[in-house]
Amino acid sequence: MYTTFLAHQWMGFWRSKGKGGTIATQLIMGFIVLYLAAVSIFIGYNMEHIIEEMLPGKDVMLVFNGMILYYFTLEFLMRLQLQELPTLAVQPYLHLNIPKRKLISFLNITALFSVFNLLPLLLFFPFAILKINNDFGPFACIMYLLAISSLVVFNNYAALYFKRLTIGNLKAGILGSIFLVAVGLLEYFKVFSIASLSNHVFHEITITPLIAIIFPIAAVIMLTINTRFLKGNLYLEELQSAKQKKSSTDYPFLDRFGETGVYLALEIKLILRNKRTRSTLTKGLLFIFYGLLFYKQETLDANKFWSLIFPATFMTGNMIMLYGQFMFGWQSAEFDGLLTSKLNIKTFFKAKFLLFTIGSTLLTAAVSLYGLISWKILILQFAVYFYNIGVTSVITLYFATKNYKALDLSKGSAMNWQGITASTMLQTIPLMLSPYLIYLPISLISNPYWGIAGVAITGLAGLSTRNFWINFLTKEFQERKYKIAEGFRQK
Repeated sequence: MYTTFLAHQWMGFWRSKGKGGTIATQLIMGFIVLYLAAVSIFIGYNMEHIIEEMLPGKDVMLVFNGMILYYFTLEFLMRLQLQELPTLAVQPYLHLNIPKRKLISFLNITALFSVFNLLPLLLFFPFAILKINNDFGPFACIMYLLAISSLVVFNNYAALYFKRLTIGNLKAGILGSIFLVAVGLLEYFKVFSIASLSNHVFHEITITPLIAIIFPIAAVIMLTINTRFLKGNLYLEELQSAKQKKSSTDYPFLDRFGETGVYLALEIKLILRNKRTRSTLTKGLLFIFYGLLFYKQETLDANKFWSLIFPATFMTGNMIMLYGQFMFGWQSAEFDGLLTSKLNIKTFFKAKFLLFTIGSTLLTAAVSLYGLISWKILILQFAVYFYNIGVTSVITLYFATKNYKALDLSKGSAMNWQGITASTMLQTIPLMLSPYLIYLPISLISNPYWGIAGVAITGLAGLSTRNFWINFLTKEFQERKYKIAEGFRQK
């Protein structure tokens, strides 16, 4: 039966209108996954050396144990933003003699084929096999690996359950976000430490390996909860599929994002079909070579990250800065139409965030090749990547609500000053300076690595509170939308 479902999906893919774009996207994603897998294996095998280099004098096992639950907490947040819900157009099967449990099992099994489930295994397993097997014996090593594998499964189904729950229940999403923010604040004010908890739990596993059995039990419980929810709400999958069919975008891979994907598909069409949008993004690609000018070995050896933050931020986020600075002027020609249509402003902003996230992710993957020079570059670039999608995107969209200048999309961007206003000039200041406001004080008090960590944590905090910022931006937009429309009419 499962092979039949897969065969139907395979045929559906080849008969879809935009399979060419989907194939190209899947190829790019495949290369990114291969690259991330290679980086994870490299870090995993050199974990001991990296910890000794970054935190000299610290006990390696203590640091490693302490960061496991941190990793899975951050990974859970990333899954909420990026992991796709496994979908199946169940409507054609519901009237057939197919047990509902088989449809649910298919959704649960396909959910395991995610890069999020692969990376922690590549990252943690080499160190565990090399270090724990050597120091504590094979049984402790096996139970340690079992605990980590179970955490992967638990996170997988917990993220899917939470995402499905929030589709039909906004309050659950708000409460969940508040809970995550509360945990982050407790951690920040040192009331509760995830690192201490993680270190205590995994240290106990090395001493009493059987304790690890609680992790697979927790994973099975989470799977059961997810399965029961699907059983009671299978129609949600059906409804989502129906919506996807109605969207009829030229990019079927965006349909999984629902209405947000539809808005994003329209924006991608706008980018590809107009000269100025295309040339703006093309110009941004040239800036990925900034690293050749700034990334010098002597600078890296001296840990002078302050001089590298600007190029790293710009290379990983130039799509947000260059394209976002003219938001919403790109839609100035049809802005009146947008206001009179049944436009969901929150979804409109979600599409902008999704566009920025995808663009920044692709740029970060491309410039990660600089990691061949030094692993320090990788750490810096991933920190500012989180900062860009968590904070820079919010600042950019806030200034967009103050941009009243229309754009002529038929002209190129080179030496074209049309649309540049005081708002677009001013927004470059916080975009460039704000990472330094976080990095410099922390690095002066402690060390440069903690400064980088501060930048990354700030970005992740912005990412985890995205719903709050969407509500904030929606309110700002509603207050000024008629003023924006009036400005766009004065071309």
